[in-house]
Amino acid sequence: MKLNTLKPAEGSTHSRKRIGRGPGSGLGGTSTRGSKGAKSRSGYARKIGFEGGQMPLQRLVPKFGFKNINHVEYKAINLDIIQALAEKNNLEKVTVADLVAAGFVSSKQLVKILGNGQLTKKVDVEAHAFSKSATAAIEAVGGTAIKL
Repeated sequence: MKLNTLKPAEGSTHSRKRIGRGPGSGLGGTSTRGSKGAKSRSGYARKIGFEGGQMPLQRLVPKFGFKNINHVEYKAINLDIIQALAEKNNLEKVTVADLVAAGFVSSKQLVKILGNGQLTKKVDVEAHAFSKSATAAIEAVGGTAIKL
């Protein structure tokens, strides 16, 4: 091996266009940017949603609807889930922590108990909200609905 025979490994080098190095390079003058317009100038950055001067879609489409800032989102849990959870874990009191541990809700969600399903076991239920039918069904078997 001699110094004059050294060359880079196959595929490690690429021929790079040397832009803006005079007219003799063939890539001088406008430096491959074309002539005139915002894209040919330094510092150009296209704005998000820009459609070449055409009215952007976000301004063209009509706006509608209403978003209530006071809306509270609950995770609905039916009585049949409470019944199954109480029987499986032999619980007399079902709390939000039990529902989180069982994987029915996340720790950040608010829970509302709905009256779908049958409740046969006396269970005290803790939740953030209850439907009227759920409260009636819980109290019918001797349990209590505790609102957090």
